Amino acid sequence: MTELILIRHGETDWNRELRFQGQVDVPLNATGHEQARRLARRLTEEAVAADHLVSSDLVRTRQTAAPVLGALLPQLHIDALTDPGLREQDFGLVDGMRVQDIKDQHPEAWAQWLRFQADGGMPGGETTRQFHTRVMAALHRLAQQHAGQTLVVVTHGGVLDMVWRTARGLGLEGPRQSDIP
Repeated sequence: MTELILIRHGETDWNRELRFQGQVDVPLNATGHEQARRLARRLTEEAVAADHLVSSDLVRTRQTAAPVLGALLPQLHIDALTDPGLREQDFGLVDGMRVQDIKDQHPEAWAQWLRFQADGGMPGGETTRQFHTRVMAALHRLAQQHAGQTLVVVTHGGVLDMVWRTARGLGLEGPRQSDIP
C-alpha cells in the first residue's frame, strides 16, 4: 500500500492579508519559513521515514518542502519531485485579491462562491469539480508511480480539503468541514 503524508505549506503574507492566492506564486513569509523549520525538526524527532517528497511547483510549497527534504535526506537519500497537479485551485479573476475587495468589486462572484456548489467557481477559474478531478488524478498517478512507498506531499489547503472530502466520502458541495486555513 502507498502511504501519503500530507502537509500544507507555511504561512505567506497573502494568508495574513486574507487574499485568494490560488495559483499566484507567492513566497513564504518569516513565519512560514519558521513553520517549515519546526516541521522538519518534528519529522526528524518522530523518525518519519519516506521514499519520496513531492510538492506543487509553486514557491510556497517548495520553500516549505526544502527544510523537510533536508531533514529527511541525510538518512534516506530521497528524491524531491514537483507536480503542478498539486497546485491550489485556480481562482481566475480574483487570484491575488483580498476577500473584502472581492466582496466590494465582484459581489456576484462572491455570492456564487458562497453557494459552495461543485460546479461553481470564480470567473475564469476552476470549478470545485474540475479542481477535485485534477488533484485526485495527480495523487492517483503519484500513488501508482510509487506503489508501496511512502510519499511526503507538500501542497495547499484546498488540495487537502479535496483529499479530506474524498477520504470521508463527502460531496463537493458545502464549505470546508476540516480545519485547514
